[in-house]
Amino acid sequence: MLMTVVRRKGNAMKLTYYILDVFTRDRLAGNPLAVVLKADELSDARMQAIAGEFNLSETVFVRTPKSERHTASLRIFTPRRELPFAGHPTVGASVLLGLENRLSAIRLELGIGLVTSVMERENKRTGYARFSLPQLPQRIDEAPDLDAVARTLGLTESDIGCGDLKAGRYSAGLPFYLIPVRDARVLESISLERRGWTSVYTGDHPAVYVFTKTSGERGNDYAARMFGVGAGIGEDPATGSAAAALIGLLAEQPEYAEGNHSIRLRQGLEMGRPSVIELQLHMSEGKLQRAGIGGAAVVLAQGVLDFDE
Repeated sequence: MLMTVVRRKGNAMKLTYYILDVFTRDRLAGNPLAVVLKADELSDARMQAIAGEFNLSETVFVRTPKSERHTASLRIFTPRRELPFAGHPTVGASVLLGLENRLSAIRLELGIGLVTSVMERENKRTGYARFSLPQLPQRIDEAPDLDAVARTLGLTESDIGCGDLKAGRYSAGLPFYLIPVRDARVLESISLERRGWTSVYTGDHPAVYVFTKTSGERGNDYAARMFGVGAGIGEDPATGSAAAALIGLLAEQPEYAEGNHSIRLRQGLEMGRPSVIELQLHMSEGKLQRAGIGGAAVVLAQGVLDFDE
């Protein structure tokens, strides 16, 4: 049974936190996430400092929602900044809150808006959550010069591109440069050149999602790697917000022009933290009508933040 501890004495405070591995059912795989419960009294500066202390790609702070009909309000921080939306914190927090409160529907207030997750309990520490994107992905910019892109990845320009898939910048609430490469061997061979990164990838979130088709692999349709060099993240083992942006690019492809589509994407394998992100698209008359992502999460650890004097 998951338990929450909050104790206060004057200005002192103890807050329970959990560490989950997200987009996996296996501990020490997937993308680790810290979730701090009952965080209403933490200032923005304190939340940012705690996220820096955990030094994970994201830390979630669970707060009282504005509406009593909702489950919680979430604040999401990287070690450097707050984000309005991110996929693996939404999945991980949904699983934890669903397990802790025995809920199957979790309504979360995020910076991007209201997100409703459906959570399926698998055992006392594992669950699966999926949610519809509150903002449909769209192309927001063209790709940088492909020769420059190739140099940042330690590749050649001929490695960039995968069939009819073309590079571009897309966002479903958080922007990513989406860069298709020829095959999984090219994806594995990436060797970053960090010098000049922010001159090639500009904007307030210069993150790059490199991906390819994996038609020769069983159990998944695409593979990806995410590099947030300009955002202070390095490589991320599973990036739900990037996968959400990728839906926008896939929705432009003729093979997904009509009907419902379920797509499995692997990430993190090259880091030794394999992850699986599931994407859903509903297309009608060549237009994306609805989209969602989902994945499993497992509780790894529980602890207490101690601010006692």
